[in-house]
Amino acid sequence: MPTAPAAKTPRDCTIADALEVVGDRWSLLVVRELFYAQRRFTEIARNTGAPRDILTARLRKLVEHGVIAREQYSQRPARYEYRLTDVGRALSPVLLTLKRWGHEHLRKGQDPVRFDHSCGHEFVAEVHCAACGDTLGPGQLTLESNG
Repeated sequence: MPTAPAAKTPRDCTIADALEVVGDRWSLLVVRELFYAQRRFTEIARNTGAPRDILTARLRKLVEHGVIAREQYSQRPARYEYRLTDVGRALSPVLLTLKRWGHEHLRKGQDPVRFDHSCGHEFVAEVHCAACGDTLGPGQLTLESNG
């Protein structure tokens, strides 16, 4: 009798872990809006286009995972605003790199949102090696797996 093939398990991966928290359109757009200093539910809903029920669920999940903090600003009626935590602010390089990719590969022409760096020039996100400072280019990475 033939034996059943061994069950394959998904690769253990921190990318998958991150996607469990922020891996959908609405969650990343919430983080974007908070990064753009929009803090209230109505502003976030308007600027993302997210349905209210979905937005409520995403905000709750982001609070549960410590990406954002919810703070009451009105007693009657009870109203809340949201702020990025240190964990949420740590997503800014991800958003800025994703923004650059979208501009370069999906949307040609002028970018609708631009950031200027404190040096006076337009900020363009790039990935660098923390050890040597080189900008990441094709063929420069080698996969090393711990499992």
